[in-house]
Amino acid sequence: MKQHADQRPDPSFVRKAAIATGRAADHAGKVRVERIPDFDLDRTIFTTLEGKAARFVMATRVGREPVWEPAAGAEVEAAYQAARAQHPLPEVDPALLEFLVNECDFDVEHADGSFLDHLYFCFEYNAHHYPQRSPLVSLLHSILGTGTNTFAMGAEKIPQLRALMNDFEWRHVEAFPTVLRLLYDLPLRKELWEHVHEADKLSEIRFNRVIDNAPLTLSGEDLWVQLNYQMIHLIDFLPAANWVAHANETAFILFRDLYGLLKRAGKLETALDYDPPAGPRSLVGEKADLAGFVTTRIPTVLSEKMAAKSVRRFSETIGHDLSYAITWR
Repeated sequence: MKQHADQRPDPSFVRKAAIATGRAADHAGKVRVERIPDFDLDRTIFTTLEGKAARFVMATRVGREPVWEPAAGAEVEAAYQAARAQHPLPEVDPALLEFLVNECDFDVEHADGSFLDHLYFCFEYNAHHYPQRSPLVSLLHSILGTGTNTFAMGAEKIPQLRALMNDFEWRHVEAFPTVLRLLYDLPLRKELWEHVHEADKLSEIRFNRVIDNAPLTLSGEDLWVQLNYQMIHLIDFLPAANWVAHANETAFILFRDLYGLLKRAGKLETALDYDPPAGPRSLVGEKADLAGFVTTRIPTVLSEKMAAKSVRRFSETIGHDLSYAITWR
């Protein structure tokens, strides 16, 4: 079913649980993780992914969905409705919604539906748990490009979009796709960890916008804010259950590393509870098929290197310069 940007989709139970609790959680024992029948990677943002091995790994990882046990699902629904009653969502400018409906195509970005499910989750989590910063950034974070070279709009429409946001919102929306790629690439995180105890000395970072390679600059303060927006985005890509077995998934690796970085630097602003994966490598409510066995055995270091190589290739394909420069005081 085609979705429209002015119609908020009903979140999944996994998303409702995160919104209601402000927590990233392993739902093992509450869900069955099942393969999506006739899953087609080419109907997702990963349609541009190249290489048989990379496509096999990605199809195995994203081609599954959690099915909630009735009692657990009812508990999540009740908690979510209570949270919604306490925190009504902010209105979105009708002119912006009109632009999203008439000038953008989000259907290119998601499997079996629309990327709007993801965007509205980020918007809602932001509104509940990061209210001191505009949730509009979370709603529009991928409008200028995903990490896999799919684009909801053309660069020629940037002036129209820019006019519908304030300066803060625009800075973070236009920066988001590049910062996401820089996080999957390894040098930026390495440099930030090296300076983690002097986070306030970060003066600025310079890089290039994904959609058209235009030069951008964020202040040090804005970069730490941007990384909080990135955290909200990553919550939606965590495995639904069995975290120890799936600890080598690239989004999960990045989530753990970025969470630790922000905590250590004293820069985690968004409310987010999280306990690292622990215990035996077991699968509860999830079939251990051959494809799953193979992909869960890829070493974490190799997964990171593969992700970095992939994101660099995506940028090269569209002539995007993925280099960056940080100035430290």
